Amino acid sequence: MRVVFAGTPDFARVAFERLDAAGFTIPLVLTQPDRPAGRGMKLQASPVKRFALERGLAVAQPRSLRLDGKYPEDAAAARDAIAQARADVMVVAAYGLLLPKWVLQVPRLGCLNIHASLLPRWRGAAPIHRAVEAGDCETGVTIMQMDEGLDTGDMLLAAPVPIGNAETTGSLHDKLAVLGGRLVVEALELAACAGLRPVSQPQAGVTYANKIDKAEAGIDWSQPAEAIARRIRAFDPFPGAQAMLQGEVLKLWGAEAVASSPADAQTPHGRIVAGSPAGIDVQCGQGLLRVYQLQRAGGKRLAVADFLRGFDMKPGMLFQAGVNRP
Repeated sequence: MRVVFAGTPDFARVAFERLDAAGFTIPLVLTQPDRPAGRGMKLQASPVKRFALERGLAVAQPRSLRLDGKYPEDAAAARDAIAQARADVMVVAAYGLLLPKWVLQVPRLGCLNIHASLLPRWRGAAPIHRAVEAGDCETGVTIMQMDEGLDTGDMLLAAPVPIGNAETTGSLHDKLAVLGGRLVVEALELAACAGLRPVSQPQAGVTYANKIDKAEAGIDWSQPAEAIARRIRAFDPFPGAQAMLQGEVLKLWGAEAVASSPADAQTPHGRIVAGSPAGIDVQCGQGLLRVYQLQRAGGKRLAVADFLRGFDMKPGMLFQAGVNRP
């Protein structure tokens, strides 16, 4: 089976490596154009491109696939490359570009998407973040037959993954990436013998996972401590939950909700009510948030005991009220 692969970040690279190891012929790889990154803002190839080059595979990096869009020359070149690849199927994983109708129609078996949720819950750009943020007990991976809608295509295979109480987007991402690689290989093996059975997505239970905006990083201390703890885990490793204290923006990483006493009910939201090398307790709209790990701008993540050696944080100090600037 000839497989065109389209993907960009590490999530996609894991599936790409699995397909390559399984022996599928990959005549073409599509990935996003190189982007500036790091302190020097030098152009960096995507994880998918780096692996493709290691394997000596052909790579295309169109800025758009829309023939009537802003970069029609890129789309036309990609159309020619895809046609020449003579693909049986295209596998798509976190590619980052919308696939117009002409792309969906080129491969004999269409385009299969590796989506990091149990559809129809969390269609859209950030399903892992939103599942953690919402406090879902489980998520998973769905292999989907792509259509022109936003993650609306028929489901081909799916498998669940539980979300632990301390799960972060980073840790869950790694589990789902491995599962996605396994499932897409299974889907292609079934497709090769006409063994896939498409199932339409139910109308009930549809939710959308909006793209993560850095402006969401600021902590609103009037929210319940449990909701804030979930957001901290959801925004780990990106973009990181932030709060301002003593005129300095800090990132908060490890944290959990703990019960507060009735006497704390009148304490202003965002006030540090207790602190020790084991954790810092901050009053929230409901309950306390116990913070175990913090980071200063330009610094490293530090456990509270190490952080307090370089930052004078005491009970009574007040984190800036409301949603802080990113």
